[in-house]
Amino acid sequence: MPAAAVAGAAVIGGIYSAHKQANAAEDAANTQAAASDRGIAEQRRQFDAVRELLQPYVSTGTTALAQQGDLAGLGGIGAQQAAINALQSSPMFTALQQQGESRILANASATGGLRGGNVQGALAQFSPALLNQVITDQYARLGGLSSMGQNAAAGVGNAGMQTGSGISNLLQQQGAALAGGALAGGRAQAGYANAVGSGLGLYGAMGGFSSGRPFTGDTALSNADLAAKYGF
Repeated sequence: MPAAAVAGAAVIGGIYSAHKQANAAEDAANTQAAASDRGIAEQRRQFDAVRELLQPYVSTGTTALAQQGDLAGLGGIGAQQAAINALQSSPMFTALQQQGESRILANASATGGLRGGNVQGALAQFSPALLNQVITDQYARLGGLSSMGQNAAAGVGNAGMQTGSGISNLLQQQGAALAGGALAGGRAQAGYANAVGSGLGLYGAMGGFSSGRPFTGDTALSNADLAAKYGF
């Protein structure tokens, strides 16, 4: 077989192999990068789902905390008085007041002391004591709701941190995959030059340069010119 044919076959084979390696590296990098994209999208979807599930608890807790602040006077005297007035006029307070006063009157009637001063004093003390108890109970209930909201908000925060960490890892994997693909592509590109160099070396080893006509078809170049032009 002529030296040019052998060398040409070696060059073509080397270039074909390098080309396939470059394509394989690019496909692998793109596949891994696409998988990372899907992982990122799924983690974001899961975080959005968790946040949506916990949002009612966070919202309720926020409202409860504000009402606690009003009852405690943190919002000012006006806000505190408005919160107390709202409790005093609430159906719950009204029902408890009516029930309590009815019991006081019923007990006084049963003992024959309906018109006594003790009854009037008991009635006068009952309403303020009841209001104080209602305020205390309401504050405790609001505390439970605000704690629930705090826990829900912490849950959203933890989910956010976990999602951020997971996405960061996936982005690093994606970057590594793309960088690895680029490096592999660079090595494959270097393989093109190596294939040509190997082919020229094989051609020379088979005496292809003895006639002064390299297999490149550049018949005007001598062996010395060819070496200077192609760097071998």
